[in-house]
Amino acid sequence: MEEKFIAAWDANRVEAEKCGVRMRPLDLGGAKRVLSGRRTSDGFNLLAQKGKLKLSLEALAVDKRFTALFTDEEANEALTRLLEAGYYL
Repeated sequence: MEEKFIAAWDANRVEAEKCGVRMRPLDLGGAKRVLSGRRTSDGFNLLAQKGKLKLSLEALAVDKRFTALFTDEEANEALTRLLEAGYYL
């Protein structure tokens, strides 16, 4: 499942790049660190401005395909960030 998450993140990065948003590569550990902190992921604010939050790390973390990879706290933080930015699942 971790490999599928990394592949999905890489695909999201490619799509974000097409919209002019650069995001760095992350492994699962890096993704978990981002979601454990108080700062949003790379490109989150730009993706929000462009209406493309579905490409964010936060959206991927709450995707039903990958929720088992994250703790409740990490998933809740991702969901909170998304909702505060006006993104609804």
